[in-house]
Amino acid sequence: MSTRIPLSILDLVPVSAGSSVSDAVQSSLGLARVADRLGYQRLWYAEHHNSVAFASAATSLLIGRAAEHTERIRLGAGGVMLPNHSPLMVAEYYRTLREMYGDRIDLGLGRAPGTDPMTARALRRGADATDTFVEDVVALHRYLAPAQPGQRGPVAIPGVGTRVPLWMLGSSLDGAQVAAFLGLPYAFASHFAPELRHDAIALYRSRFRAEFETAQIEKPYVMAGVNVLVAPTDEEAAYLFTTAQQLAAGIRTGRRMPLQPPVRDLAAAIGPDVAGFVEGFQAVRAVGSPATVVAQLEAIVADLELDEAIVTTYCHDPAMRDRSFELLAQAWWG
Repeated sequence: MSTRIPLSILDLVPVSAGSSVSDAVQSSLGLARVADRLGYQRLWYAEHHNSVAFASAATSLLIGRAAEHTERIRLGAGGVMLPNHSPLMVAEYYRTLREMYGDRIDLGLGRAPGTDPMTARALRRGADATDTFVEDVVALHRYLAPAQPGQRGPVAIPGVGTRVPLWMLGSSLDGAQVAAFLGLPYAFASHFAPELRHDAIALYRSRFRAEFETAQIEKPYVMAGVNVLVAPTDEEAAYLFTTAQQLAAGIRTGRRMPLQPPVRDLAAAIGPDVAGFVEGFQAVRAVGSPATVVAQLEAIVADLELDEAIVTTYCHDPAMRDRSFELLAQAWWG
């Protein structure tokens, strides 16, 4: 058995052009079964709102459904965008999941709203709540901790006494500082924000402390996002990866669209003005045959000194996504 670091999966429940949201949710459930069987460490769903490309707004519902159809894989939010939610309500949802499915539930926390400003304002709390992010994380921690004698104020019920593991997500130096101060494991979003990955991870490790009440680990633990697509050949993988590249181009241009089919001429599909953005946006990637991807992924792991990698894969055909994860597992663990 290989001693390589654990791999996990980030799923945004992508909606492919020509398919429905129901199709995307069903494909996501199929991926959960595949990931459970193949030995991936965890499967996380990322909260996004008002998106035609992603159907992952209600992460707790997706987690619950996946838990019903899997046996061992850890399931969680990567993450819950805390500015959108009351800490008490988050604690109630995730304590309920913990009571229903046991110690397989993770709770990753993000500071961004996971949507556009107008939609953020339409959500319960709005963008102003980012100013109280650290306080909200502390409040959430206390709601998840066992109730204390004489405790005043509300208690998160059901699930009193359960402890759902907290993670801190980040794409900048701010998240790294918060994760270090709070003593939480840190997941860096290098799959879409690669520029600060070295600085943020170094800052987290150098400032990590385990003294604050929220601390859940004794030493730093880093996971980072990687764009991955594995196919039998480098050529096929590069072709299939053009779906993800078109998605990135749409983010740059503001063109909202579901996942597009792969193309032979990417430059013609996205235009010359955004090619540089797409390359930088997806700079942390491993794309190719199994041997190619293993070599690229090993280089990323060594470069960032990762404890775990969380990979995300976009394919217009969900069957090709499942195949990519199959090939990756076979090549990574043997």
